[in-house]
Amino acid sequence: MDTKPVFHGSDIEKICEYYHLKKKDITNFGANVNPLGLSEKVKASIAGHLDLLSSYPDREYISLRRTISGYCHIPVEYILPGNGSSELISLLIETLAPRHTLILGPTYSEYSRELSFSGSTQEYYHLQEERDFNLDVDDLCRVLKGGYDFLILCNPNNPTSSAILREDMERLLTFCSENNIFVMIDETYVEFAPDVDAVTAVPFTLKYTNLMVLRGVSKFFAAPGMRFGYGVTGNDMFLKKMREKQIPWSLNSIGAFAGEEMFKDKEYIKRTRELILSERERMYQAVSQIPAYKTYKPYANFLLVKIIKDGITSYDMFEKCIKAGLMIRDCSSFQCLEGEYIRFCIMMPEANTRLLQKLNIDV
Repeated sequence: MDTKPVFHGSDIEKICEYYHLKKKDITNFGANVNPLGLSEKVKASIAGHLDLLSSYPDREYISLRRTISGYCHIPVEYILPGNGSSELISLLIETLAPRHTLILGPTYSEYSRELSFSGSTQEYYHLQEERDFNLDVDDLCRVLKGGYDFLILCNPNNPTSSAILREDMERLLTFCSENNIFVMIDETYVEFAPDVDAVTAVPFTLKYTNLMVLRGVSKFFAAPGMRFGYGVTGNDMFLKKMREKQIPWSLNSIGAFAGEEMFKDKEYIKRTRELILSERERMYQAVSQIPAYKTYKPYANFLLVKIIKDGITSYDMFEKCIKAGLMIRDCSSFQCLEGEYIRFCIMMPEANTRLLQKLNIDV
């Protein structure tokens, strides 16, 4: 039996080996990383401070936390830096020790992986395609009454690119607070949202103590190799317990320094948002006009696309694109996503145009 390979967004080396391609010849639409790359200003700053590697970082990361505080407009004492969001997800779950977890899906598989080590049961609440993957808050609250003590959300969500907006989020957080349900919100993609303030839950940490918001620099700031993330919560006792469990100096000196430089680089942030917002709208409108597809209003820096033309699979489209040096994501490996779906992020305009030409299928 011929088994089709399944690749993830970071599997570019495996893809190169399988299709006999060179990495330099591939445009990666599958990793969801800012196409501008690491800020030139940040690169120069890092290059001038390599001697930081000869010193331990500040164990409390005071300067970094102050910078994040200014960037997010929340108190310094609410912030916990870490070795990427992955460390913080693991640390949060270990500290919380939930019994019954509900995950909003389809979504990032790392949540389920970390929960598998915790002893918690885990189930998915499926976002419905018929609602364009927009959350029905009342129905989710009804399901949460079934004995759950932990809710995991990615907002904007991966892979659907949908988002829970401020009013609905407040309703959900109020319900969870009243029912002793802790909520973890992964905001990896929030800085790509058309209106960040309409999506982010960070301000709600001032009101709800059953909430922790996680962010990182891998996608928006194009620094996945830095492994730097941070958590925000107004629950000081919970944050203290997380700090006690965290490995000392989990974020290296260069990462801490570079993080500060990233958040201060207003020009890079402005350029990124201008590029992504304009190109995302162009791509969304163009794909919406192709009869073979259905797409959904995007809030992240990528589009989820359903193939509705009979006889064409997500793997077919992946192969067509990769053979042209364009790596999109075949979404067949995502749980809770039934049907044929592909996902691709926003790259530079010329590359986006090339992808549109490949997607404009006449098969």
